Amino acid sequence: QVQLVESGGGLVQPGGSLSVSCVASGSGFSINDMGWHRQAPGKQRELVARITRGGSTGYADSVKGRFTISRDNVKNTVYLQMNSLKPEDTDVYYCNVKARSRGGLFENDYWGQGTQVTVSS
Repeated sequence: QVQLVESGGGLVQPGGSLSVSCVASGSGFSINDMGWHRQAPGKQRELVARITRGGSTGYADSVKGRFTISRDNVKNTVYLQMNSLKPEDTDVYYCNVKARSRGGLFENDYWGQGTQVTVSS
C-alpha cells in the first residue's frame, strides 16, 4: 500500500508562482511514473504533468512552458513548480503515482488528498 501526502497550494495573484509537493510512503513498493492532475467540481480529472523514473517529462498543452515537474527518487517525492499562473489554473491539484508491490503483477494508481490552488486578484 502506498500513501501520498500533498503540501503547498494556496491563493496566488495572476502571474504569480506556487509550488506543490507530494511524498509517497509505505513499504515494499516500487514507483514508476509520478504526476499531477487537477480537477474542478463536477468535472473530470485532467492530467497536468507526468515524469518517469528516469526523468522524462510530459505536460498538458495548457501548462507547457509555465509548469515544471520534478522528482526525488531517494525521498519518493514529486514536485510541481507553477509559474505565470492564470485564473484558469484554479483547481484542486492531485498527486498521482504508479507503483507495484515487490513481486506484484500489476501496476496500480495511487492518489493524494488534493490541495487547492486559487489564482485570483
